[in-house]
Amino acid sequence: MSATVSVIIPVYNEEAGLAALFERLYPALDALGRRYEVVFVDDGSRDRSAALLREQFERRPEVTRVVLLARNAGQHMAILAAFAHSRGDYVITLDADLQNPPEEIAKLVAAMDQGADYVGTIRARRHDVYWRKAASRLMNRVRERTTQIRITDQGCMLRGYHRSIVDAINRCVEVSTYVPALGYTFARHPVEIEVTHAERAAGESKYSIYRLIRLNFDLMTGFSVVPLQFVTMVGMLVALLSLAFVVVLAVRRLVVGPEVKGVFTLFGLAFFFIGVLLVSLGVVGEYVGRIYEQVRQRPRYTIGAVLEERGIQMSEAGARDPLSPLFKPHPELDHTEMLRAEHEVGGPK
Repeated sequence: MSATVSVIIPVYNEEAGLAALFERLYPALDALGRRYEVVFVDDGSRDRSAALLREQFERRPEVTRVVLLARNAGQHMAILAAFAHSRGDYVITLDADLQNPPEEIAKLVAAMDQGADYVGTIRARRHDVYWRKAASRLMNRVRERTTQIRITDQGCMLRGYHRSIVDAINRCVEVSTYVPALGYTFARHPVEIEVTHAERAAGESKYSIYRLIRLNFDLMTGFSVVPLQFVTMVGMLVALLSLAFVVVLAVRRLVVGPEVKGVFTLFGLAFFFIGVLLVSLGVVGEYVGRIYEQVRQRPRYTIGAVLEERGIQMSEAGARDPLSPLFKPHPELDHTEMLRAEHEVGGPK
């Protein structure tokens, strides 16, 4: 029997583009000829995204599940919430903006059928502004030099994960994490394939340049201690240079005698060293802050509701499969009703 497929789509204020997404997504999945499910995660949207997701659930309840987060937790936390509710052998993540066409999902499924347990993607002919492309290339180089993670195009969320990878991710309890990199660390047979890229169908990007820098900094500090080692080496180098400078000044004083020249040079060097110290303190503080967030043991996300159909899981080309062993209905969930989750989930145990 062909492997089942779970498609995970985080949604945040995507009201304008959801209709186009629904129109293209389900036919593309029906064409796969295998059982599938679509897990939408509304990440605390402030527009009508949640209402549109519920309408779509009512239209295709046999293959649709909707997870509504109580508040905005971020794209990667939303993906983790969906991972916990997915049941497929292959799990595909996809953005809701249609920049990665749903028709490309078939390429990832084919790659996983051939033995890959992690499928990364590289966007061909990216339709992004120049500064986003340049920033992406720069961050990729920095990341590859500070971690062992080799992701050519880290900004593309169209990725495939084998169930074994998803299960390993679900056992992790990091408060802050970058899902593609985390999945890569567990992969034994990772591959990358090229996929098409289109302009955003509607709405606007949720990632500003600050958020992109913040994401990459989290990635470097979350998967490597190289920044700390770099700060240590810089500190040792500055200490050696300072010692050599003191020796030069002492010899000069003995040979030339006391003088006032070079005061501004000393000020410049002092400010430079102060800057190095502040940067070093910031890097150390970043790691300490991550430890602080972790030891508080607060949940990573809070589920407000789950929409799913009781006793029915994935369908092949839209046909219901009430006997599917992949689905374990929640004991308190009535048929096509909303499950209210009063508890918070996803935090450290």
